[in-house]
Amino acid sequence: MRRLRLLSVLAGLSLFAVPASAHQVGTRFDAPLPLSLLFAGAGATVAVTAVLLAWTDETPTGQRRVLTVPSSVSRTIRLTGRVLFLLAFVVALVDGVLGPRAPLGNFATLFVWPLLLKGVALLSVLAGSPWRTLSPWRTLYDGLGWLEGRDIQYRAYPAFGDWPAFVGFLLVVGVAENLTQIPQRPALTAGLLAVYAAVMLLGGVVFGPRWFDHADAIGVLYRLLGRAAPFQVRSGDAGGDTLVARVPWRGCRDALPPSAAAFVVAAVYTVSFDGFAESPEYRTLFFGVREALGVGPTVSVLLYLVGLATFLVTFVGVTRFAGSLGDVDRPVQAFAVTVVPIAAAYEVAHNLSYVATYLGQLPRTVGAGSVDLLFWLPLSVYWGLQVVLVVVGHVVAVVAAHAVARRLVEGRRRALVAHLPLVALMVGYTVLSLWIISRPVAA
Repeated sequence: MRRLRLLSVLAGLSLFAVPASAHQVGTRFDAPLPLSLLFAGAGATVAVTAVLLAWTDETPTGQRRVLTVPSSVSRTIRLTGRVLFLLAFVVALVDGVLGPRAPLGNFATLFVWPLLLKGVALLSVLAGSPWRTLSPWRTLYDGLGWLEGRDIQYRAYPAFGDWPAFVGFLLVVGVAENLTQIPQRPALTAGLLAVYAAVMLLGGVVFGPRWFDHADAIGVLYRLLGRAAPFQVRSGDAGGDTLVARVPWRGCRDALPPSAAAFVVAAVYTVSFDGFAESPEYRTLFFGVREALGVGPTVSVLLYLVGLATFLVTFVGVTRFAGSLGDVDRPVQAFAVTVVPIAAAYEVAHNLSYVATYLGQLPRTVGAGSVDLLFWLPLSVYWGLQVVLVVVGHVVAVVAAHAVARRLVEGRRRALVAHLPLVALMVGYTVLSLWIISRPVAA
């Protein structure tokens, strides 16, 4: 019955399916060096990192306190953020239904996709997830609890782990955002936001606060991305909240439960698929499969799900092979956390220009002119920044995987051998990722 319901929802969303919309800069320019040389150099950088780790056998894990914010100030900041996000949530619902139909002039489309979904993700990559504070549905739930004088909960949260969030991520981000016209339709965007908020709030009332920790796809995504953040906000320290600078692999060494492991891999795959869907090669594949199957634009959902299954099977196979070399118990869960830096780097590389561009459109919702927030950034420099981010993300992932292998595998030599399949996977994926982001350059 659950599978039937899920298929029904997918079928409903697929009615709006179209080839994926772009999140990247798509203008052509001449790359500063041959792309083949760039790919080889990037892959070699990741491989050399693994060699240096094997040689030195050291994985720095340092951190340093940057500053401490007084409790009164941090409470004010949190309260302000909560109120503003709740207000923006309400305005998005109203404007989505009653406001202009143009997506660039409606607050719903400008708030939900570039800010709520992508902008907060960038904040999470920088300094950990702020979603526990900003979540509008959690704020509403806390308000109901305040009226009741206690947390509202009618039954314990079942042993579902993060699987509800995993399914929600596939539906909202994988399909609705990337493969349909919903982000371009203010009324549909507001409707999706209302349905999602209602499901979250109802689940919270039934299952209590743990529902938000495990079923909110947005919250789980931000929490996982925050593991690779170079800064971290620690609440509850004496004197207030403390901002700590740390090496980004420090939070990417502990094993994940199966549901969170699947979520991480799906997040990496989805942002890569979104980039690939902008390429001429995808268009050829899209129309070829559509003609062969005799179906409409819904083929994009099929391609996404088939690619996700292939991606998951490949990751499971490589990690299990690595685990067999080092006799690692539950290797998929142990090593899945090491790809979090890749997901974080891709979020920034793929969505930075998207967030900046559409935030610059927000003044149009109040009758003012748009603002080009990236007027100062040449396309060639931005593309170079994307390349650097992708390579850095894979380098951090290699360091994290080395740390996990050394901790779980007995003997240095055996740990290095177990690390090799993961290094090969990350080198290959580095090259593939750079090829994907190069398509606007080379098309």
